[in-house]
Formats: sequence, structure tokens, C-alpha cells
Amino acid sequence: MYRGKSIGVVVTAYKESAFVDRVIETVPSYVDRIYAVDDASPDDSWAVIQRAAARINAESEPERAVADGGDGRRVVPVRHDENRGYGAAVKTGYERAARDGIDVVAVMNGDGQMDPTILERIIDPVVDGEADYAKGNRLLYAEDREGMSTFRFVGNALLSGLSKFASGYWTISDPQNGYTAISREAIDELDLDAITDQYGFLNHLLTHLSVNDCRVADVSMSALYGDEESSIRYAPFVRFVSLLLLRSFYWRLKRQYVIERFHPAVLFYGAGTAGLAVGSGGLAGSIVQAARGKDGFTGALASVLAVLVGVVSLGVAISMDAAENESLQRTRYEDSTDRERAALEQPADPNPTSSSE
Repeated sequence: MYRGKSIGVVVTAYKESAFVDRVIETVPSYVDRIYAVDDASPDDSWAVIQRAAARINAESEPERAVADGGDGRRVVPVRHDENRGYGAAVKTGYERAARDGIDVVAVMNGDGQMDPTILERIIDPVVDGEADYAKGNRLLYAEDREGMSTFRFVGNALLSGLSKFASGYWTISDPQNGYTAISREAIDELDLDAITDQYGFLNHLLTHLSVNDCRVADVSMSALYGDEESSIRYAPFVRFVSLLLLRSFYWRLKRQYVIERFHPAVLFYGAGTAGLAVGSGGLAGSIVQAARGKDGFTGALASVLAVLVGVVSLGVAISMDAAENESLQRTRYEDSTDRERAALEQPADPNPTSSSE
């Protein structure tokens, strides 16, 4: 238990035999239940999970481990019969935790990139009732981005921008960050079957949270990069998620601003899109005309005006959209002064290899 709330952690694993047992073992002691979900890994991940679960369950205190009054296991191993994707693994953990009556459910990937000592910071906004969903953000401070490759940073920044459009959470960044926490009530409200099973799950989830008027908190954090190798192929991943976010954007606008209630933001989004499309096409045509020696000035001028109208309309739409969703966004950022003070006040760890519980 943590401040009167039962806490669960979903540990996802796919080809993480070298790291997943360490992740499970370093989950803080206040966590009531760990759902270790193996997504049909072709390596020894499942065997490693089972051994870690047997060892920890044998050592756990039953009165602390029982979260639902029935199952005394602290670690619950779950294995998919076939590889279904990262999102499917998280959803399996969500469903099991909600069925067990867990109040707050966090996610820690089995690759060891998520620092267990800061789990409290991730779950606090949900435990406090300040947010329905909280997620880490590695992009706010330069020191948090140390070790992140330029390609990964650019990809995250691009997907952050697209996710803002898709979800309506305009102050939330680093949507690919899987270090998250969610309330049981939010899990119950979500249509998990409608959310993708693939790696775009985190982005898609934000859009569904927005449509359900869920409050989301962004928590600054640093990632831990080691010898693990990502199974993501970034080029097809960015392409797949970009198309997913485009569809999610139109779906959200239809749900929030047309079906549930009318909002003028949808008109400005439409005008902005049309203006940019028509203006850009016309400008390209005028350039071709000029290259052929024909007069393209009038057409170019009209196209520039259309682009300007599109830009202004899009800006108005974004402003309206951001204002409409402002109450759903929470941030837990620390400024540099806070960080320096915390570093000075932090006592030296006599055993830096041990986990903080």
C-alpha cells in the first residue's frame, strides 16, 4: 500500500531475458502486485520471469501481497500465446490489475530504462487525485536528454508535436515515454479494445484519454540507457504512428466537437487545412507556370493569401483547442533551482547498486 492506495506495476517484456528479472526485483516494496507480462518472447524471458516470480513470492509477506483478498502472489506472471505487441501487453496488465481491484497501476518496461527509485513521482499525481493518468517526460531538461541519440530525440520531438494535435493535450510532451501510472477508474472508462496493440499504443491512449475527459500529468524524469537494444525499427515506427495520429486527430475532432457538442474549433481546423492545401498546391502550380515563361504572379499572390488564411485559421483552431482542454492537463516540472537544492539535500547512498524502496 502507498498512502492508502493499492499499487500495481505492469512489467512488459519482449526479448528482455537479460534485464526483466532485475526490473521485477527492484520494484519498490510498497507496490502490492507486479504483473510481469511476456509478449511471447522467442528468448528465455518467460523462464526468467517465472524464476523471479517464484523467488519473490516465496519471500513476500502474504498480508502485504494480498491486494484483492484472494491471490497472495506479489508477482503474477502472464504470458501471451502469440506476439501481440507492446500495447497488448500493457492492456493485459491493466485488465488484470483492474479485476484485482488495484487503485493505481504503473507501467515499467522490462528493458531497465525506467528508474524504480522515482516511481513515487510518477504515481503521486494519480494517488493524490490530481490526475487520472501520469507519464514521464524526458525532453524538458538538457540533462534528462543525456544519452538520448539525436535520431531518437528528433523522432520524439516530431511525435510530440503530432500527439498534441491528435490528443488535444497541448502542454504534454514525450508521448513515447512508457513510464506511466493510471487510475483504476480511468481503466474502467477506456475502451481498451479500440486502442492499438502496437507500439503506437501510448500515443493512441492519450487521444482516448482526452475524449474521456481524463486529466493527464507530465512528470519530468531522466531515462536510464544501458546495453539494452530496442526492438523498434524507427523509420516504419514513425510512419505507422504518424498515420495513426492523423486518424486519431480526425476521430477526436468528430467526437469532441461535432457529435458530443459543437465547437467552432472544428471549423477553423477545416479552414486551416483547406487554406494550406489549396494555397500550397496553387503556389506550386504558379512556380511551374513561371518556369515555363507564363505569367504566374496573380496565381502566386492568391496562393500566398490562401496559405496565410490557412495559417491564421490553424492558429485560431489550436488556441481554441488548447483552451478547451487546458483543465485536463497537469505538470510536475522542477526548475533548475529545485533540482540543485534536491541534489544538495540528497544523502549519499552507501550502496549505489541497491534499489531504493
